Amino acid sequence: QVQLVESGGGLAQAGGSLRLSCAASGNIFSINVEAWYRQSPGKQRELVAVIGRNGNTNYADSVKGRFTISRDNAKNTVYLQMNSLKPEDTAVYFCNAVTRSASSSWGQGTQVTVSS
Repeated sequence: QVQLVESGGGLAQAGGSLRLSCAASGNIFSINVEAWYRQSPGKQRELVAVIGRNGNTNYADSVKGRFTISRDNAKNTVYLQMNSLKPEDTAVYFCNAVTRSASSSWGQGTQVTVSS
């Protein structure tokens, strides 16, 4: 089992930056893939960024060039650096981990609000 805790959300101005953190605990050795998702009211949960065990990354088209996902293995923490924020980025952001046994773990979510 993997437990995830997000932090770093808050209020930012359009054009500003925030960095989200996702700290993992438990059976962290089993994690294959980690990701950030977001969900705004009335919308489906959206995949934002993915990082694999090998460090490869992928991003949603809507955030390419603005967001960066990274991992600090020593701290068992995944980050989402969000730059050039837009009001459309307003959402609850969730971190996710998928293990080698294909089980999926989710954090509780952290609110990001971007004002114009």
